[in-house]
Amino acid sequence: MTRKNDDDVFWIEDDAEAAKAGPAVYTIGDLAREFDVTLRALRFYEDKGLLSPRREGLARLYSAADRVRLQLILKGKRLGFTLAEIAEMVEAHERNDAGPDQQLKLSREKCMEQIAHLEQQKREIEEAIVELKRTHDTLTQMIDRTR
Repeated sequence: MTRKNDDDVFWIEDDAEAAKAGPAVYTIGDLAREFDVTLRALRFYEDKGLLSPRREGLARLYSAADRVRLQLILKGKRLGFTLAEIAEMVEAHERNDAGPDQQLKLSREKCMEQIAHLEQQKREIEEAIVELKRTHDTLTQMIDRTR
């Protein structure tokens, strides 16, 4: 994570991806293979207005900018943000055009909100696991008694 000008804004960078050089135009299959996503996922992102490939006949052709957008979308998903939040961050990134292409602009407040949300989900999952283990133990005891 690299800190930039403003105390409340951080940039998430992926230097390994930034180092990759590739063609200026990508097919849907190219991006699906590179990022290990389905064609359906790419069409979904297009339907949601997050990607906008140009068309040549039936073929979807993605620009280098679309590739960067996809990279940012997937990074946002890994961090647990909703598509609406990701769209907002990607749009802010493109409006500001501040720095390398492999960056996702996040405010400290947005990071803390997401951390709180993920910690709550973690607590709920841990509680569900405890309850399932209790249920499993009870069922095991019931089965053992009938033998």
